Amino acid sequence: MSLPPRSAATVPPTTSRLSLPAAVDRRRIVWSYAITVGFYHLAALLAVLPLFFSWTGIALAVGGFYVFGTLGINLCYHRFLTHRGLVCPKWLEHAFAVLGVCSMQDTPARWVAVHRRHHEHSDRQDDPHSPLVNFLWGHVGWMLVENRDLARLGIYDRYAKDVLRDPFYRRMERTPLYPILLLGSWAVFFLGGFAASLLCGTSAAEAALFGASVLIWGVFVRTVVVWHITWSVNSAAHLWGYRNYETGEQSRNNWLVALISNGEGWHNNHHADARSARHGHRRWEIDVVYASIRMLELVGLASNVCRPNQRLTAAISGEKRKAPR
Repeated sequence: MSLPPRSAATVPPTTSRLSLPAAVDRRRIVWSYAITVGFYHLAALLAVLPLFFSWTGIALAVGGFYVFGTLGINLCYHRFLTHRGLVCPKWLEHAFAVLGVCSMQDTPARWVAVHRRHHEHSDRQDDPHSPLVNFLWGHVGWMLVENRDLARLGIYDRYAKDVLRDPFYRRMERTPLYPILLLGSWAVFFLGGFAASLLCGTSAAEAALFGASVLIWGVFVRTVVVWHITWSVNSAAHLWGYRNYETGEQSRNNWLVALISNGEGWHNNHHADARSARHGHRRWEIDVVYASIRMLELVGLASNVCRPNQRLTAAISGEKRKAPR
């Protein structure tokens, strides 16, 4: 599915401020999101207690940044499902989608729909999360209050029909599959840690404590960190950084965001050529997500991988190039 074309409406300069989207009602809090965000952050804070420290938990959190964040969100939700920058076998696509679900960033169809709307209206009033309103709004605030334009049925009909043709993603919306997968991942981490500890000869109480440590670090700490990495692309990468292309909105290539997100922070490149599976256009713009896609391609698990538009990149070492409409 191609993204709807942007209109010729004037795009504000980076110093301008935007009003909230007209469909937003700040008085109506989306409690399901607000409670979830608050709960995860509070649970993650338990990691500072010595009682829950374990090197295994830390290793699972660090590994989880790649497995759940890079493969689940960046590769699957973003470059695959949203922009169709590659093709994978269905079994692998669905496996990656489950990893995205375990990152607690909503169902695949919902994530795709909101992100496609962002591209259509980027840094204009109808953008769901432009930081030109303010940094906090672009980072997380947009999720916590009602926006009628993001009502599920309406936004799905316009932006995510192709995703919902797949029965697997439809079940995410119509059955308890999404919470079952999510809570099931909690159980896997806790019970895995509990069982491993018992096998090492510890008491049941010690095993439960170790299982809790694995759960806190491997799920809650990892999820909160992946959240803020993803959100920083929406916020920081539209405020600070350099631009390779004149794209008609305020996207930036932010090296710090690119580093922590494994390549998503080359955001100006992405807005210039949204379908490309490669976001790093210069040689030194390291893109771990694309490297992962290349590995899948080399072993026959990815095909039809979209490369950057050569018209854009041919003279990138010189002046900024205007992205084609």
